[in-house]
Amino acid sequence: MPEPQIIGIMLVHNEDRFLRRAAANVLDFCDRILIAEHHSTDETWEIAQDLVRQSPKVEAHRIQDARESNEMLQPFAGTPTWVLGVDGDELYDVAGLRKTRDELMRGIWDRWWVIFGNVLNCAELDETAKRASGWMAPPCRSMTKLYNFAAVERLDPDAKQRLMGRNDVFRDGYHAGLRNEIYKSLSWDEASFRCLHTCFLPRSSSQTASHAGRENLTELGKHSPLAWLRRGWARLQGRGAESQYKNEKYRRGPLVTIDASPFFP
Repeated sequence: MPEPQIIGIMLVHNEDRFLRRAAANVLDFCDRILIAEHHSTDETWEIAQDLVRQSPKVEAHRIQDARESNEMLQPFAGTPTWVLGVDGDELYDVAGLRKTRDELMRGIWDRWWVIFGNVLNCAELDETAKRASGWMAPPCRSMTKLYNFAAVERLDPDAKQRLMGRNDVFRDGYHAGLRNEIYKSLSWDEASFRCLHTCFLPRSSSQTASHAGRENLTELGKHSPLAWLRRGWARLQGRGAESQYKNEKYRRGPLVTIDASPFFP
């Protein structure tokens, strides 16, 4: 039997604000990190290349379509591989990931298809004082992406991007409903698999503070008259369109402040 492994996949577009930290925080956790850079106009590609030079674990690929990030993962289907999807605005707890890796290697989570961890959706982040404020999951939804590829025979070839297939083919004993929502049973302080989600902060040097919660790829793919009207109005105001999805899903419950030092070791 092959040894279990952990593959990190980063689909990035204009992420030069946090990309270096996001990759560094998962470097020890992952055996390999695949960066799929998609039409960036800031310094994202240059940072990705620098990360490749710094570590033999990191690969960087320029892609023309987000679907290519799904194709990059097809060879791992049906193998003892955990895949961690890391966006350019996701900073993981480095020490917590050491414990999580140990648990994955010991097979503790093998019966699950996907694991959902604790999240703080950041509205403010002071990297000097190591303090962050935002909204917790729960009651927000968790957006972490840790998948057990031993559960699938093959991935949905029509998925619009990595880890978003609706027609993945599962092996016997597995199905898409095997979702371990550990963030619902563990508090922030108890959690090891936890993430600062800087979704309400600028992710790129090309963004302004007034255009922080930018639309995700799914929203950008919508071409309805209402979507065009919303984007046109935002451009007239000198900013990009805000993500309605993020405002709805990631701004729930009380605004809290936490010690962010585990995310900036």
